[in-house]
Amino acid sequence: MNNDKQRIIQVDIKDEMKKSYLDYAMSVIVSRALPDVRDGLKPVHRRILHVMNELNLTPDKPFRKSARIVGDVLGKYHPHGDSAVYDAMVRMAQDFSTRYLLVDGHGNFGSIDGDGAAAMRYTEARMSKIATEMLRDINKDTVDFRPNFDETLKEPKVLPSRFPNLLVNGSSGIAVGMATSIPPHNLGEVIDGIIMMIDNPDVDVDELMEAIKGPDFPTGAIIMGREGIKAAYRTGRGKVIVRAKTHIEQLNKSKTRIIVTELPYQVNKAKLIEKIASLVRDKKIEGISDLRDESDRNGMRIVIELKRDANPNVVLNNLYKHTQLQDTFSIIMLALVDDQPKVLNLREVIKHYLNHQKEVITRRTQYDLNKAEDRAHILEGLRIALDHIDEVINLIRNSKTVNEARDGLMNKFGLTEKQAQAILDMRLQKLTGLERNKIEEEYEELIKLINKYREILADDRLIYKIIKDELLEIKEKYNDERRTEIRASIDEISIEDMIKEEKVVITLTHFGYIKRLPEDTYKAQRRGGKGITGLTTREEDFVEDIFVTSTHDNILFFTNKGKVYKLRAFEIPEAKRQAKGTAIINLLNLDVNEKITAVIPIKEFNPEDYLVFTTKKGLIKKTGLNEFDNIRKNGLIAINLREEDELIEVRRTNGEDELILVTAHGMSIRFSEKDVRNMGRSAMGVKAITLNEDDELVAMDLIKEGNDLLVITEKGYGKRTQISEYRSQSRGGKGIKTYNVRERTGNIVGAKVVSINDEVMLISVSGTIIRLKVSDISQMGRSTQGVTLMKVSENDRVVSIAKVAAEEDEE
Repeated sequence: MNNDKQRIIQVDIKDEMKKSYLDYAMSVIVSRALPDVRDGLKPVHRRILHVMNELNLTPDKPFRKSARIVGDVLGKYHPHGDSAVYDAMVRMAQDFSTRYLLVDGHGNFGSIDGDGAAAMRYTEARMSKIATEMLRDINKDTVDFRPNFDETLKEPKVLPSRFPNLLVNGSSGIAVGMATSIPPHNLGEVIDGIIMMIDNPDVDVDELMEAIKGPDFPTGAIIMGREGIKAAYRTGRGKVIVRAKTHIEQLNKSKTRIIVTELPYQVNKAKLIEKIASLVRDKKIEGISDLRDESDRNGMRIVIELKRDANPNVVLNNLYKHTQLQDTFSIIMLALVDDQPKVLNLREVIKHYLNHQKEVITRRTQYDLNKAEDRAHILEGLRIALDHIDEVINLIRNSKTVNEARDGLMNKFGLTEKQAQAILDMRLQKLTGLERNKIEEEYEELIKLINKYREILADDRLIYKIIKDELLEIKEKYNDERRTEIRASIDEISIEDMIKEEKVVITLTHFGYIKRLPEDTYKAQRRGGKGITGLTTREEDFVEDIFVTSTHDNILFFTNKGKVYKLRAFEIPEAKRQAKGTAIINLLNLDVNEKITAVIPIKEFNPEDYLVFTTKKGLIKKTGLNEFDNIRKNGLIAINLREEDELIEVRRTNGEDELILVTAHGMSIRFSEKDVRNMGRSAMGVKAITLNEDDELVAMDLIKEGNDLLVITEKGYGKRTQISEYRSQSRGGKGIKTYNVRERTGNIVGAKVVSINDEVMLISVSGTIIRLKVSDISQMGRSTQGVTLMKVSENDRVVSIAKVAAEEDEE
C-alpha cells in the first residue's frame, strides 16, 4: 500500500485535461488527418506507398493480395485499424475518387453508386506508374527517415514526390478544430504553374491562374463561375458550384429526355437517382415520366424521360435546385508546413513544393557526388597500382598476411586503406590492356560527373533547371485532357427559370380573388352553349376580369384609384378550375376600397411604346411605357382622377394607333392616338368623348383594319360589326351609335376588336365561362341588337369579355 501511494501524483484535473486534449489534437492533426504540403499525403497514404515500394510492387510486377499489403502497413508502420488502412488504399485505386490513381487495383474496388470494395482478402493491388514518381530517388538520401512506432524500423517523414501531388490529387480530412478540403487539379496545368514560378519567382496568384485554370475533378462535370476559384487561390478558402454535365435528346415532336453523363465530385449516383424519384413521387418536381440508369463500362448515362410537352430546361433547373446535380464544393487549402497546420494560397502551396524539390535535388546530387567521389577515389588507387604493377605484385607476394600487404601498399604508394583494399580485391583480369583502358575511361567520366555535380550544388539556377526538366518529363508521360469544364459565369437560377413558360388564364373577382389556370382548361364551345363553371365564388361575389397571358410576363394591375402595381404572372398562385383563388390583397398592397379595374401583360418596357388610359367619365391619357418599369411594392400613381371618376381601361400602343371607345348606352368614337399628346405619369388626361347623361365609358380598344368590333351586353347578347363602318372623328365629340341598346339586351359591358380567327371568353356574375369562336358570331350593322351568345338566368348577367387568339389553342 505504501508503495502504491508513493506512485500517486497529485495533478490539477484542468491542467491534465488541457494537456491530454492538446496531445490528442496534435496527434490527429499531424499524424492522421492533414496532408503534408510537400507530398500531399497523410501518414496512412505515405505508409501504404512505402510498403508497396518495399515489397517491390512496381507496375511491371504481379499484383499482390491487398491483405498482405495492409498487414505489412499495420505491423510495421501504422498501429491503427485494418479498415482505416484498406479504405485509404481503396480510395487511391478508385478512378472516381482520385484524379491520378496511385494504386493499381485488381478486383472489386467499389463504385460511384456507393458500393463498397470487396474484402481485402479478395482484392489485389500494386503501385500505379505515376506512384513510382512519388518514390523516385527515395534511396538516394533525398528525404529524412524516422523510427516507426516500436523503433524497430525506419519510415520516411515525407516522400520525394516528384510531381505536386497535393494539388494534383487534392486531399480532404477532418482534424480537431480544423478541416482540409483541397480539390484535385490537372497535372499539366499545375506543372505549367510551377514552371511559371521557376521562371519568375515573383509571379502572383492571378498570373498563376493563367496556367492553373481551376479544379479538375475525376468525375468531370462543370464548374459554374470563377469567383469561388479566385477566392480559394487568393486566400486559401472559397466555394465552387459544380453542375452535372447533361444534354437534351429529342425523342419526337413533343417528347424529350435529359441525359446525365457526368456528376459533381463525390456525388453518389444511386442516392441521386433515389432522390430524384422521391421528388417526382412527392410532386416537388413536375414533368418527369421515367427515370433509369443506363450506365455501363463505357461510361455514365442517367436517362430522365419527360412528359409530353414538358419544358426540359425548366425540369433541369428544378433538378439543379433540388438535387445534387448541382453541388457546392468547399475549398480549404489547409496543409502541414513544418508539422504546423496552415491555410495556404495557391502561390504558397507551389512555393513550399518548390522548396521541397530543391532540397530533394540538392540531397540527390550530393548523394550522387559522394558516390562518384568514392568510386573515383578507388579508381585513383587502381591507376597507381596499374602504373606500378610489378612492384605491387612483388609486395603482395612477399607479404605474410593481408594486413601486412595492405599496410605495405599504403606506406609505399601513399594509398588510403580503401584504395589498398580495392587493389587487394582486384582480379588479375584487370591487368589486361582492355581492362586498363576501361578504368581510365571510367575515371575520366567520373571526373566529369563530379565537376557537374559540384557545379549544380553551387548554382541554384541549375537545380531549378533540373526540377523544370524533370517536371516536363513527367508532364509528357502522364498528362491528360482536362475533364472538368469551367464556365465563365454561373447562370443564376431565378424563380422564372423554374416556371414553364405557357399560356394561362387569370381571373379576378369583384371581391378581389385571383387565380391562374392553364389556358386549355376551357375548351371552345358552340354559340349559345351554357358554358362550364369557371370558379366558385363566395356569396354575392362575381368575376370582373378574365385575361389570357404568359407565365413569364409582367402583369400591370391598374386600380379604380388610378394606381398601378406589378406582378409576374407566375407569382399568381395556380388553382383548380372551381377554386375561388387567392385574395389579391395577399399579393398587392392595396388600400381600403381600392379595386383592380384594368390589367395588361407586358413582356418588356419598350421606351418607344405607350400606355393609353381611359376613365369612366370619358377622359383619356397617353404616357410612355418606360415610366412604368420600376414599380414600387406599394404601387405608383398611373393617372390622377377627378372625384367619382374611375380608370376603366388601359391599352399598350406604338404612338401611331387608332382607338375606338364604346359607352354603356351604345355610343362609340374612333380617333387617332396622335390626337392625345404624351403626358407624365401623374397627369389627369383630356376629354376622349362627350357623354350623354347617365352614360359612361365601358371599353376602349385599338383599331385593326379588316377586323370587326365585337360588342357584348350584360344579358348575353352580342354582334360583330365591320370596323370600316366606324369613321374616324376628332377626339372629344359625341361619337356615333354602335349598338341598339334595349331592356332585353341590357347595357353594353364590353367591346373588343376581333378577327375571324379569334376566340373569346364570356364570363358571368355567377362565374360561368363560355368560349366562343368569333366566326360563330353573326356580323351585323352598327345599329342592330345582336343575337344571343350566352344564355344567362334572370338573376345572372355577363360582366367580362376576353379575347383568345385561335393559334394559342392548337395542340
